[in-house]
Amino acid sequence: MKTKTLAVSGIIGALYVAVMIVLAPFGFTNIQFRLAEIFNHLVVFNKKYFAGIIIGVFVSNLLLSEVGPMDLLFGVGHSIISLSITLFLIKRITSPVKRMMVNTAVFTTTMCIISWQLHLVFGLPFWITWGYLAISEFIVMAIGIPLMHTLNKRLPLSKLI
Repeated sequence: MKTKTLAVSGIIGALYVAVMIVLAPFGFTNIQFRLAEIFNHLVVFNKKYFAGIIIGVFVSNLLLSEVGPMDLLFGVGHSIISLSITLFLIKRITSPVKRMMVNTAVFTTTMCIISWQLHLVFGLPFWITWGYLAISEFIVMAIGIPLMHTLNKRLPLSKLI
């Protein structure tokens, strides 16, 4: 890993954690509004952002989660799986907005992983919890599309790392 890639990954991870700390009460319930999830869209601009996103999720879950190891396993696993699916699906899509739409759909759908975790740990009903999680993830990721699109116009996100 190049020094620049490592540095940018650390910055992304730190930004993810900072946003999570500010909004922690809304990030770990059955209705999660993790505004930091907007950072997931970075991977559609450059796959090298993958590591920074995972670092951010790992550290956030390590520091802030009440569930501990289960949140590390399921939360980090969810991000790795979802980002990997997105990277696979967007290979032939050139439009960043369409790529972010695919990413939003992937993360919304794969919230079943987090629903399964909450079902196992707290006994929450799987399908209802998945519905709430999917809706909240969709809202956050959808809000992120115009934000990241605007940011990309000012900073070429594909070239920063």
